[in-house]
Amino acid sequence: MDWATLFTIANTAVLLPWAALIFMPRGPKTHALIFYLGIGLLSLTYAVSLVSLLVANGGLGEGGGFGSVEEVRTLFMSDAGVTIGWIHYLAFDLFVGQWIAKDADHKMVSRWVQGPILFLTLMAGPLGLFVWMLVRERRARAMAGLRSAS
Repeated sequence: MDWATLFTIANTAVLLPWAALIFMPRGPKTHALIFYLGIGLLSLTYAVSLVSLLVANGGLGEGGGFGSVEEVRTLFMSDAGVTIGWIHYLAFDLFVGQWIAKDADHKMVSRWVQGPILFLTLMAGPLGLFVWMLVRERRARAMAGLRSAS
């Protein structure tokens, strides 16, 4: 399988667990499916792809590394680097989305509020997490009977 095909498969397949997270009733079975079939498979795909690339290149490749913007740019100058990096993002964003959903359910936040935050997490992970942290703080204070400083 080539890197472009793997990219397309991962990029498309991740939409199923995200749809389940946003639209389906959330019980232990749904969360288990999202964790094992979503996050787990993405993580396994990431690990196998990374090892495959490291073995094929004998390391990160000429000039690739994490010590400077130039070294990181070199890592992403190949289809393999972009695909592996993208799968990394997909797995982490889905993990964060699942955490947000579980936390929001625990704090009794409406699914109507959760939906846009989860979508934002899918599209722009750290921004969705930041918005959730703002909502979460207010909800946590309200649940604790404290008034938030506004």
